[in-house]
Amino acid sequence: QVQLVESGGGLRQTGASLRLSCVASGRTLSRYVMGWFRQAPGKEREFVAAVSWSGGGTYYADSVKGRFTISREKVKNTVYLQMTSLKPQDTAVYYCAATLQLIATRPSQYDYWGQGTQVTVSS
Repeated sequence: QVQLVESGGGLRQTGASLRLSCVASGRTLSRYVMGWFRQAPGKEREFVAAVSWSGGGTYYADSVKGRFTISREKVKNTVYLQMTSLKPQDTAVYYCAATLQLIATRPSQYDYWGQGTQVTVSS
């Protein structure tokens, strides 16, 4: 089992920045890929970004490429999502997730999920 706890959500204005954190506990994470997803009201959960825990390789959704940065800090067992140039369309509940699949952009590919943290961007 992997337990994931997100934090850092909040209300920001357009153009602002925000950093989300996801603390992981439980199994050794070295084989996992950690992902961030988001879900806006009435919409499906969508992939945002992912990072390989061991090698640090990353990939992003086109909608956030160049604005968001995913990273991990092994000592703290924490994954971050640094969000800049926020837009109202970034408003959603953001979820942290973990998978053993190397390339995973669908929610069904992830085995463990956090409870989510709300991000609201006002215009």
